[in-house]
This record gives sequence, C-alpha cells and structure tokens, in this order.
Amino acid sequence: MPECQNCGSFVTKDYVRVFTPSETDAPRVCPSCEDMIRDGADVRAARSTR
Repeated sequence: MPECQNCGSFVTKDYVRVFTPSETDAPRVCPSCEDMIRDGADVRAARSTR
C-alpha cells in the first residue's frame, strides 16, 4: 500500500500514478497533509492552515 512520505497516510495507486514522478513509489505530500502542499513540481510549507 502506498503511503505519503510526509504524514504516512494511505494514498491510492491512482493518486501515486497521477501526482508523483515516474521514478517515485510514494508521494511527498497528500491531501491529508496539513503542513505541506504541492506547488507545481515542488513541495513547500503551507502558508495557512487548512
């Protein structure tokens, strides 16, 4: 089962396929992450609470 590298939450294989680079098996952040967000191809700290 794929897990988020940041928070450890479960993510689906489809989420991994769409939102991670081909050579990566797990996303760096996911929708469950409250402190980090995707910013284009990069990951950055969230500027506000979600």
